[in-house]
Amino acid sequence: MTRSFTIRQLALTAALAGSMCVPVHAQALRSEQIFAELIDRNRTRAGGLLEYTADRVYRLSDPGGKIHAQIEGRMEFEAPESKTFVTKSEAGSAIGRHLALKPLIASEIDAARGKDRHDSAFTPANYTLELIGEGEVRNHLCYVLRADKYLFEGKVWIDKQDVAMARIEGHPAANLSFWIKRADFVRDYEKVAGFWLPLKDETVVQVRMYGKKILTIGYADYAVRARPLEAESRR
Repeated sequence: MTRSFTIRQLALTAALAGSMCVPVHAQALRSEQIFAELIDRNRTRAGGLLEYTADRVYRLSDPGGKIHAQIEGRMEFEAPESKTFVTKSEAGSAIGRHLALKPLIASEIDAARGKDRHDSAFTPANYTLELIGEGEVRNHLCYVLRADKYLFEGKVWIDKQDVAMARIEGHPAANLSFWIKRADFVRDYEKVAGFWLPLKDETVVQVRMYGKKILTIGYADYAVRARPLEAESRR
């Protein structure tokens, strides 16, 4: 059996196999198809999203829930690559805000532009995806794929109906610094006006001499302006 088999032949082979495992090359082909469809749908959605605004809460705390630093504000996005953050309030440690939260906000704004945006894009140049099963995220049926390569290692959940990212979890593929021993993160997305936008980020960081810290970003009250997603509605 070779990779020159048609999709129909692969489906027939799987059906005849009954309870046997799907052939490795068929699984690889399915992973490639999902990834290609995800890129295509993302391109369509990106072309339709004109602008959005959303409330943000950036928070640094310890595992017991004690808040060390917090910044609240409003993120404004305008296509194709402009982001602006308007701060509403700040609280807690000035060191935590200036050394952790403010650089995080600045890095997100930088990542939306030019080369940084290309370097972090979810494409085969930055990631490999391997289909490992199916699961559910907030009542959305999803493909579950293992992701790794240059940027992070972990899993992604892709909504089966919209072929859109519903959740990412993992850790950076490379060491962040001498001080940060490990960083594990989870990002959840929600569907807003036909677009899958961030709902919540949580990163658990092990810092030398300081122990475990938790960085969260909460997203709320999206206001979206967009073109009709004609290509999406025909699928």
